[in-house]
Amino acid sequence: MTRDLEGILALADSLAELDTASIDATAHGIPLETPMRADLPVEPMDPALAMANAPQSEGTAFRVPRVIEEH
Repeated sequence: MTRDLEGILALADSLAELDTASIDATAHGIPLETPMRADLPVEPMDPALAMANAPQSEGTAFRVPRVIEEH
């Protein structure tokens, strides 16, 4: 495992030697257009319809198992 880690670190060091001053920072390798839609208000979903397929509900809220213990 030590040999593998040394190889990874050596590769990172070799990448650090590259001149990237003229390269723009990017979050993705190829340019992608992000489709946008108009942010228009709409009527909310009927609460009864929203709860229709819920395995468990309480009023208009989804009921889920407790995952955080109280101290």
